[in-house]
Amino acid sequence: MIRRGLPGGSFKPLTDEAISMVHQTAMRIIEEVGFEVNSKTALDLFEQAGARVDREMRRVRLPENRVMELISTAPSEITLCGQHEKHDITLGDQRVYAGTGGTALYIYHPDTDTKRAATLEDLRSIAKLVDGLDNIHFFLLPTYPTELSLDCVDVNRFFTGMDNTTKHVMGGVYTVDGVKQVIRMAEIIAGSAEKLRERPLISMITCSISPLKVDSTYGDLLLTIARSGVPLACPAEPLCGATSPVTLAGNLAIQTVDSMMGVMLTQVVNPGTPVMLGSVATNTDLTDLKYLAGSIEMGLLNAAGAQMAQFYKLPFYATAGMTDSKTLDAQSGYESALTNLLCALSGANFIHDAAGLMEFAMTVCYEKYVIDNEILGMVMRAVEGIKVNEDTLAFDLIKQVGPGGNFIAAKHTRRFMRNEHYQPSLSDRHSREEWETKGRKSTWERASEQVKEIIAAHKHSLPAEVRSRVLAEIKGIVE
Repeated sequence: MIRRGLPGGSFKPLTDEAISMVHQTAMRIIEEVGFEVNSKTALDLFEQAGARVDREMRRVRLPENRVMELISTAPSEITLCGQHEKHDITLGDQRVYAGTGGTALYIYHPDTDTKRAATLEDLRSIAKLVDGLDNIHFFLLPTYPTELSLDCVDVNRFFTGMDNTTKHVMGGVYTVDGVKQVIRMAEIIAGSAEKLRERPLISMITCSISPLKVDSTYGDLLLTIARSGVPLACPAEPLCGATSPVTLAGNLAIQTVDSMMGVMLTQVVNPGTPVMLGSVATNTDLTDLKYLAGSIEMGLLNAAGAQMAQFYKLPFYATAGMTDSKTLDAQSGYESALTNLLCALSGANFIHDAAGLMEFAMTVCYEKYVIDNEILGMVMRAVEGIKVNEDTLAFDLIKQVGPGGNFIAAKHTRRFMRNEHYQPSLSDRHSREEWETKGRKSTWERASEQVKEIIAAHKHSLPAEVRSRVLAEIKGIVE
């Protein structure tokens, strides 16, 4: 049974009063402190939208009523589509989906305990692998092909994703021309520009710079994407004690403002643009202020961010599932599991980085995708919770079996046994004797077998005629 899009919300790190306080603080920051915008076009648009703009300081300020008017034009629900409809995901409210993420530069090999630079071939193989892992619901381009030049990296990353998985493909972008080429490519694959807007097969990411800043590059990228109507996420990455106050509440206030800056800009340039409030917020190692990816505080911050997005009625792009471990050990498992669980139970809509990432988000591991797929299956079972009704309480069956009986042969047991309980595809539940007979394989060794099987069986996702047209019309693609 594949669990996806289930309603979360059972975990609430913020009370209603706390949500109100964070909101009021965010509004005061926007009105009294303002934020720096380094794109001239964006400054002009904000001024036309009624913001107070200080040209000399490139500072933008808005009152609360105007902020709320702008974000109210953003859709509260977004559907991101796969090439196959079964992979469509509808974001909003407290529906939960989880997928890949990151822009990792390295690939880790657990058999040799070494890492190497990531290549385009790695991205191709990871897309094939993710296509065969049911608990990973979308494919956010997870690696940066280090052999490619900047001018062709956007189109190659998106083509590689769409050519090797039928799940929804999202990615960060690097050049305005690259954005335009990727959108044109997606229009060819969708069938037309209109069909791409009806069924968005791709989405993109643009980031604000914490604290309180939109730089010229990301500002112009955001404007280009918003004008096209392609969905986008506007995350921010405030770090406790570095680019935000050290307290989690202070970090949450900065994250809310930083992301809302992007949301407002999309609505200024193109009202109704499908956009996600987003967070990559985390804390730092206070001994040297380095970024942490696997801390429990990251899980708390992103779970709280989900509550803020629900308050604003915006879909939420959350971050969880990473580890700071350099190898596939216990730390790798518990850090990935805990942050994923907190975000999913909070009702975060689009949990990216939920599979594959390690070592401060610098590295991915093929086997970790399979391990995290197992973790996510368990997480989504927790999100589903316990269904209580007359059928599941089974009073009549209990009365029939009576004291000292058993329920093994009951029709009720056969009817519920597969859907009521998560069925692992990787975990070992054999006795020690059976495990030893099967080779005493560790978790990562069993995962490695699945990696090879899934990648070897995979074919191109794009139809041959569509693939040929893309290669003929879009320049710079490396096969």
